[in-house]
Amino acid sequence: MKPNDLPAHVAVAEPFLRFQDVSIRLGGREILSPTSFDVARGEFVCIVGPSGCGKTTLLRAASGLVTASAGEVRRKGRAMVEPSREVAFVFQDYGRALLPWRTVEGNVSLALEAAGVPVAERAARIADVLGKVGLARHGQKFPVQLSGGMQQRAQIARCLAQKPELMMMDEPFGALDALTRQSLQDELARLVREDGLTVLFVTHDLEEAIYLGDRVIALQANPGPGRPSLARMIEVDIARPRDQLSTKEHPEFLRLRRELFNFIEQGHD
Repeated sequence: MKPNDLPAHVAVAEPFLRFQDVSIRLGGREILSPTSFDVARGEFVCIVGPSGCGKTTLLRAASGLVTASAGEVRRKGRAMVEPSREVAFVFQDYGRALLPWRTVEGNVSLALEAAGVPVAERAARIADVLGKVGLARHGQKFPVQLSGGMQQRAQIARCLAQKPELMMMDEPFGALDALTRQSLQDELARLVREDGLTVLFVTHDLEEAIYLGDRVIALQANPGPGRPSLARMIEVDIARPRDQLSTKEHPEFLRLRRELFNFIEQGHD
């Protein structure tokens, strides 16, 4: 029996996040064709696909920064029509995301100032999140004094300071070297477990998507009649915590990597 077939007196739990036939047109072009999927609370969902297929637009719709042309995005049963402090957004370009004239602590404080957190409470909140991301000893430094990985940690700390329920991440590790990227992947996975965050994570890296995600959603470019944006949804049935070496040698990891690689290679662009 489907949920819609249940008797009227039976309550059906609303998913934490729901995309219901969401389509988005920008500048006369369809960026997303009607797309529907649910995200459970605490789920880590990765989104892959070729450039221009609407990955970032999907994140912006889920955060209330872009209004759907049709359909709707609902979080906890309420339509997402404007930004919310319960939703944080981590960008790829950490250099522009941080204010260069503010220290690390000052940048993190921005989230608390915007939320109206009393001054007396800010220092403890800032120390807590900097400790979580490994920047406890770098609070008085300015962004220019930090490596790329540390700048991205600072941006993540600022997002954590606002105590979000939902975190949007748009290729946050794409500009980092391989070792720093792997380190931050593991730190992020730990933070998500500890704080119970729900994450939508855009990446071009198929291995990163499988390593981090509970599910991987694959979008295709040039949507339209008979060609939906959401082309593939893959469950990642690999135990956590995961390891950079053993997980990536796991037969299921290799199978999923091949499946996603074949999807991209077969002209879904």
